[in-house]
Amino acid sequence: MKSLNKPVLIPVLAALIGVSASGLAQARQERARVLSSTPLVERIAVPREVCRDETVVVPGRKTGAGAVIGGIAGGAMGNAIGDGNGRALATVIGLVGGAVVGNRIEGHGQPSTQVVRQCHTQTEYQSRTVGYDVVYKYAGVKYKVQMPEEPGRHVRVNVTPAMASSHQRYDGYGRYQRPDLQPVMTRVVSGSRVYQAEPVEAQIAYEEDNRRRMMDEHWDRDWR
Repeated sequence: MKSLNKPVLIPVLAALIGVSASGLAQARQERARVLSSTPLVERIAVPREVCRDETVVVPGRKTGAGAVIGGIAGGAMGNAIGDGNGRALATVIGLVGGAVVGNRIEGHGQPSTQVVRQCHTQTEYQSRTVGYDVVYKYAGVKYKVQMPEEPGRHVRVNVTPAMASSHQRYDGYGRYQRPDLQPVMTRVVSGSRVYQAEPVEAQIAYEEDNRRRMMDEHWDRDWR
C-alpha cells in the first residue's frame, strides 16, 4: 500500500514546491534612491479679460426750446401782417420760419464728459509644471518614471524578483546551460497609485544571489 502512494505523493510535493516558489516570486515593496527629478513644464494659453476706464466727450443735445420760441415769435409776426386769409397764411409762414431760425440760434448746447469702460480679451502664456521625470536606482540599475508630484530623496517600489524559467538551453557541447532568468521589474508606488518604470541603461538587473551563482558556475565550467 505504501508503494502505491508514492506516485501520488511525488506530484503533490512537486505542486507544493511550485506554489511555494511562485509565492517567493511575488512582488515585494522596497525603497530606492532618487538620482534626479526634472520638472516637466508646459506653456499653456490662458485667456484674460482686460478692462480700463476712458473719459470721452459727449456733444451737447438740443432741448427744442429755440424752435418753440422761434415758432411763437414768427407766428405772432405773421399774424400781425395782412388780414383775412392772408393773415392766416402769414401766421403759418411766420410760425415755420420762426421755428427754423430759433432752432439754429439755440445751437448744439454745452458738451459733457462721460466715463466709459472699454474691455477686450487678451491671451497670456503661463508656464505650469505638469509632472516630473524621475530617475532612481535599484540593484545597480537606473530606472525612469513619470510622476505627478516630486518624490523626494527616495521612492517606494514594488519589485518582482528574477525567476529561473523551467526550460534549460543546450549549448551544443554536451552540456545544458543554466535556465534563463527573467529580469527584475520595478513599479513606483505613490499612495494608492502605481507607475510603471522603464530601465534607463541597456542592462538587465538580476537578484544578487542569482548573479553570484551564475558566476560561480561559469568559473566551475572553465576549470573543468
